[in-house]
Amino acid sequence: MKEQQIQSKKIKELEAQGYYVIKLTMTNKNGIPDLLAIPRNSDVIFIEVKATNGKLSKLQEYRLKELQNHGVKVEVFKGEEIKSNDKEKRKVVQRKRGDAVIQK
Repeated sequence: MKEQQIQSKKIKELEAQGYYVIKLTMTNKNGIPDLLAIPRNSDVIFIEVKATNGKLSKLQEYRLKELQNHGVKVEVFKGEEIKSNDKEKRKVVQRKRGDAVIQK
């Protein structure tokens, strides 16, 4: 069995167990494992970064909604502003090299 077939089988197994599964193909870190399995209502936060005048694509809107429906926190970071589905207010407390450090 090829690796791709094994991954597909594992993804189906994890999704059947209630995980939201992402197959990572390219990351900013070498050596990151192939699959990310997120349990429902976890403390993971997905952040979509956009330029100040940037807009979400229909696919991005769909994925963010899909993650929200899975009980995962999502945020859209536009310039200095964060729009969050988290009930707690968040604010940017520091910015350097384009990375936002977020405080709860």
